[in-house]
Amino acid sequence: MIIAVTGTPGVGKTTVSKLLSKRLGYEYVGVKEFAVERDIGEKVGDEIEIDIDELAEKMVEEFKGKNVVIDGHLSHFVPSDLVVVLRVHPRLVAERLKDRGYSRKKLAENVEAELIDVILVEALEENERVIEVDTTGKTPEEVVDEIIGLIERGVKKRVGIVDWSEAYDEVLPYLNLGGE
Repeated sequence: MIIAVTGTPGVGKTTVSKLLSKRLGYEYVGVKEFAVERDIGEKVGDEIEIDIDELAEKMVEEFKGKNVVIDGHLSHFVPSDLVVVLRVHPRLVAERLKDRGYSRKKLAENVEAELIDVILVEALEENERVIEVDTTGKTPEEVVDEIIGLIERGVKKRVGIVDWSEAYDEVLPYLNLGGE
């Protein structure tokens, strides 16, 4: 089974993915590392712009028929048996990305993306089996327990459980509404 764990930067993808892969006995694969090792995409400044089509093709070739957890905010573009979209309150996204030294512009882009469900919408456009999990106020272990519980119950789709519209005023200072 291929499980893609995706979400806005700062939602806890890597921590949850590593724990989930360990608990399930699956291989863990980070999208960025996979892409760098196979020279997929190109370096632009400090970032790597990954060719999504090539990424998907190479990952399908390598992992078809294997048990793997794919971690990354682009993982929902890889054909998977299940896509888990992790969500967290946009204020926490802002705080975590600020602590990581993200530029004001990148921080604002990611807070907005979480606020308006960008990754969830993309995941739903690309995949049939998508489950959304709110990580706010939960330990990584609790999140993994929830994911495993949903898998064991055979849940094929669970979306629409998160609505950050009430958080808009709270995260307004982090948004880049006036441009650069």
